Amino acid sequence: MKSLAILGRVLFAIPFGIIGLNHFFMTDVFLGMMTSFIPGGAYTILLTGVLLILASISIMINKYIKLTCFGLAALLFIFIVTIHIPGLFTPNSKLALVELLKDMALMGGAIMIAVHFDSPKTESTKE
Repeated sequence: MKSLAILGRVLFAIPFGIIGLNHFFMTDVFLGMMTSFIPGGAYTILLTGVLLILASISIMINKYIKLTCFGLAALLFIFIVTIHIPGLFTPNSKLALVELLKDMALMGGAIMIAVHFDSPKTESTKE
């Protein structure tokens, strides 16, 4: 069962790393998705890419899982509120609902991992 949990954690993390890389390679696409009230433009997109890559690495190497997953859930919530919900009301909103539901599911997964994760016990804490 432990190997399945590791596999699940890695499979959960990989898309965040790839999406984070896409923030660097497809910055213009992400700029088109941003609403006008988000500051920073391309810098915000690049910062988001860095955060997603760092979250992916953290989850895969099993370090700071609770902090990372709660932070990831907060970031996904910000995406939902500032990008996906306003995107529902744009003329070209064919994929907005799919993106909204995807980020809601990922946010739920991040919260579940954070809540149910038991950090590895060290020798000094085992009794």
